Amino acid sequence: MSPAPQSAKSRHVAVVGAGAAGLVAARELRREGHSVVVFERGNEVGGTWVYTPRVEPDPLGLDPNRPIIQTSLYSSLRTNLPREVMGYRDFPFVTRPGQNRDPRRFPGHREVLLYLKDFAREFGIEELVRFETEVVKVGILESGKWEVRSKKTTSFDNENNHDSEFVKSSEVECDDEIYDAVVVCNGHYSEPRIAEIPGNVFLLVISFEGVDLWPGKQIHSHSYRIPEPFTDQVVIVIGSSASAVDICRDIAGVAKEVHVTSRSVADETYTKQPGYDNLWFHSMIESAHEDGTVVFRNGKVVPADIIMHCTGYKYHYPFLDTKGFVTVDDNRLGPLYKHIFPPALAPWLSFIGIPWKIVPFPLFELQSKWVAGILSGRITLPSQEEMMDDVMAFYSTLEASGIAKRYTHRMGDSQYEYNNWLATQCGCEEYEEWRKPMHHATSQNKRIHRPETYRDEWEDHDLVLKAHEDFVKYISKQKS
Repeated sequence: MSPAPQSAKSRHVAVVGAGAAGLVAARELRREGHSVVVFERGNEVGGTWVYTPRVEPDPLGLDPNRPIIQTSLYSSLRTNLPREVMGYRDFPFVTRPGQNRDPRRFPGHREVLLYLKDFAREFGIEELVRFETEVVKVGILESGKWEVRSKKTTSFDNENNHDSEFVKSSEVECDDEIYDAVVVCNGHYSEPRIAEIPGNVFLLVISFEGVDLWPGKQIHSHSYRIPEPFTDQVVIVIGSSASAVDICRDIAGVAKEVHVTSRSVADETYTKQPGYDNLWFHSMIESAHEDGTVVFRNGKVVPADIIMHCTGYKYHYPFLDTKGFVTVDDNRLGPLYKHIFPPALAPWLSFIGIPWKIVPFPLFELQSKWVAGILSGRITLPSQEEMMDDVMAFYSTLEASGIAKRYTHRMGDSQYEYNNWLATQCGCEEYEEWRKPMHHATSQNKRIHRPETYRDEWEDHDLVLKAHEDFVKYISKQKS
């Protein structure tokens, strides 16, 4: 769509969250001339990349009223994407000088946080952020504007509660403010999905008989930090995502046995992981029993101490009141035009960072450019009816392809077409040619060639050289 032939307008915009999505959204909004306030519950930028060693007292995250006081990082986490692909397009994630910086191509989580802080400093974003300020309500007014209610919180260690390692929060004040638009960037890695426990009232995703009677301990990967508590234990890990792959190997170094199960594998699956004497892959769990045993669909019976749910997260917006225009149904947030705008509320409400199975930071950047340009009137949106027709056509395509509703926002390879579409809308260059093959090379290396060492051994050196040639151009433009 071509830019609208009208003068740009400045809007007063609230951004919820100062993680990777919120930071780049704030930058693009300000670049477009908008007045921006960023609300951040924590005391620093970085969102999910802020490591919190303390965890909530509810290891499964079942209590809907629990205070979310932690991110979902574990201590050993390294990126599963190379830094060249991972960074924002015009602020390359290159190795930077400084004490205790991580120069590896697949760095640890602390280096990603430092990169985000570098980004915030470079573009003066921190001055826009209200730290330790939690958004408790976002609601639309009859005027079409948005009321944002926030409370100031101060976090402190609860010295008398070391066993649960809980961090309390004391409410200080509550404010109501009016904004032209709200951009939601609070992420979707804090509300766990777990295997179903019969009789539980919460929305869950995987069920197996008897788990309510099983006497062992259950934990979601949201609350996993270090392997030592699993020493000499028999652990069952449910899941096949990146966190399950990392955590099962992390735990295997200290545990007696680790058994990984997933609904995505055949019922007869039973294999031992090469290089490990205590790590097995199974088909899904059939049942659990009062004597502590767990039975898999392959017929194997394992006496287990702990079940670790690496089963993902739910989209969760307890603060958002859209009068029913936006809902979450089986982890489909919608209706959303291009995963960003609810047609009935566009462009005044938008979401950045909803898609998953993606390279996140560059996608957030292009989404943010599009939102910022639309809010200023420089870029036009289709009519509400046209947007809704597009959403329904997309849903029909998913259904015809047999794709379950919960995978609505999973992109995979389609992210490149999506990103280039956004780039065209924004009037900026499409993705560099090296990005897609570099991402594919990493995926192949991880899945097939070197699953244990792909972060430290690779063969796409030619693509790395091309990436750094482009990075020199970006850095030169910034300096000029």
